[in-house]
Amino acid sequence: MKILVWQTAFLGDLILTTPLIASIKRHFPESKIDIITKPFGKDVLKYNPYINQIIVFDKKKDSNIKLIKRIKKEKYNLAISPHRSHRASYSLFLSGIKERIGFDKAGFSFLYTKTIPHRFDGTHEIDRNLSLLKALENYSEEKLVKNPEIFLDQKEEKAFRSFGLEEKNYVLIAPGSKWETKRWTIEGFSKVIDILSEKEKVVLIGGKEDLEYGNEILKNVQKPVLNLIGKTSLRESFSLIKHAKALISNDSAPVHMAVAFNTPVVDIYGPTVKDFGFYPYRNGIVVEIKNLSCRPCGLHGHRNCPTGTFECMKKITPDMVLEALYKLL
Repeated sequence: MKILVWQTAFLGDLILTTPLIASIKRHFPESKIDIITKPFGKDVLKYNPYINQIIVFDKKKDSNIKLIKRIKKEKYNLAISPHRSHRASYSLFLSGIKERIGFDKAGFSFLYTKTIPHRFDGTHEIDRNLSLLKALENYSEEKLVKNPEIFLDQKEEKAFRSFGLEEKNYVLIAPGSKWETKRWTIEGFSKVIDILSEKEKVVLIGGKEDLEYGNEILKNVQKPVLNLIGKTSLRESFSLIKHAKALISNDSAPVHMAVAFNTPVVDIYGPTVKDFGFYPYRNGIVVEIKNLSCRPCGLHGHRNCPTGTFECMKKITPDMVLEALYKLL
């Protein structure tokens, strides 16, 4: 049996799809499972034992028609899509896969042969994705895998040591986010780094796109800190997160990386809320300002605060973040 999974959403979404992939394999042990994903999928899913083939699709560069033709040639028996895009729905339909399972809130959901309810009601994204398997005739709750997984080889396991770090002897801070309003304040991060540095070794991580924000934070920092923003590959970041004592992050992909490795994580929430289902699945605490009438202002946040106040982040104090961290530790 050949099965295709479609997940071309963000990095964090892909990590949260790994339990679905593992659960599919447990339902169909002899099957071959392929996945369509964005380019970063090669790093996220490297060494994943449940995946036969990673099909990379970059919607900004690649031809959708060529992708559909490729899917058609593979002759899949079943397609499962946790991604709710119009593109996923019509591409799987046009590829001629007989059984196609997706969410009822997906664009063009009528093109799926079976749909499952999708709601932002506090259900975690992992459980929401796993609910797609209820459409299977051989569905068994006992065969579900709940925690996300990222696999490293022996060399990658030790990558954190190349930065002069020791096992569980440092605290990571990931201050970046694609969405500006999802970033906690420069003042907040700076203060936490200074206070934390008195007791712990503090390391900053993030992509090259986070460099500017990281530098702004460091301008206000008085204590020594190891700044690795823009200096690591994604796979090296996995090693850093796996072997860290804890992680402090905005509501972004590093949170789900920490969950995959069961590293304690403090998740700072501003414009988003836990009802969306992207909170730490285990070993984490969400820090947020509750009962603000303007929250949530969107599923992903915005470039600028819609009310102009940025209350959701400005009201979060360093003490609140540190209290959550000490509680976890």
